[in-house]
Amino acid sequence: MWLEVGRSFVEIAFELTVLFIAISFLINLLQVFIPYSKMEKWMKDSHPIVSGGMALVFAFATPFCSCSTIPVVVNLLNNRIRFGVVMVFLFASPVLDPTILTLMTAVLGWKVALYYTLITSILSFSIGFLLEKLGYEKEVKNVLVKNYNPVKDGFSMKGAIAETIQLMKTVYPFLLIGAAIGALIHGAVPTEFITQYFGGENWWLVPIAAVVGVPLYIRLSSMIPITQIMIAKGMALGPVMALMISSAGASLPELTLLNSIFTKKLVVAFVVSVITMSTISGFLFYIV
Repeated sequence: MWLEVGRSFVEIAFELTVLFIAISFLINLLQVFIPYSKMEKWMKDSHPIVSGGMALVFAFATPFCSCSTIPVVVNLLNNRIRFGVVMVFLFASPVLDPTILTLMTAVLGWKVALYYTLITSILSFSIGFLLEKLGYEKEVKNVLVKNYNPVKDGFSMKGAIAETIQLMKTVYPFLLIGAAIGALIHGAVPTEFITQYFGGENWWLVPIAAVVGVPLYIRLSSMIPITQIMIAKGMALGPVMALMISSAGASLPELTLLNSIFTKKLVVAFVVSVITMSTISGFLFYIV
């Protein structure tokens, strides 16, 4: 059994390492061409639908984890960008990481990645403006962020390599952890067990996965290899996606940071929104 686990780990880790390095380098190389200042201007001055759409594009163009998103959120609020638009970005940024989406396409297939992107984008857009409609804008505290500048310095092969190495240091360990867990599941957990208890039409697993994901704080980079093995073993896609979205969209470290810029009422609304988004997404994956 352990020989099988070791072999699976090497195969999964090697495949994901090659993909991760290549994808990360390409995305870091292309990011210098993204007009961040213009995108912020469009989010501020355009029609709400256009501004919300631009917030989704901005979220895709800024591949941050949930904690790293907070300084950007504060900067957008300080620049008087509409609250609903900022919330769209806050919900979408952690779950629309371009590196992870490309990795998801390679590992799980383009259909899964496409449905994931569409579902999370639509729900982020809808929930963001719903919170504005419900009057949560007044629950934002006055906070300033210093020395924040998302604009890249220009095209640089050396800069892209440096960014890729930095990303490797912060994200790659989680990818290896996910590969190790995936290999252990592949070699040690019987397929019949996963199919019986986590497969089929066990719809109740979706809301449970959505709630459990928040305190777990499982990085998307860790979830990709785990998801690949679990699905291959017979687990339904819905609970996996609910867990993936909730753990990426709201973590305990992020909630601590949000508590410094939002009132408790808005923090609770944010958590409920992420769980709701994860649950709806999970159910939709049963349909698609």
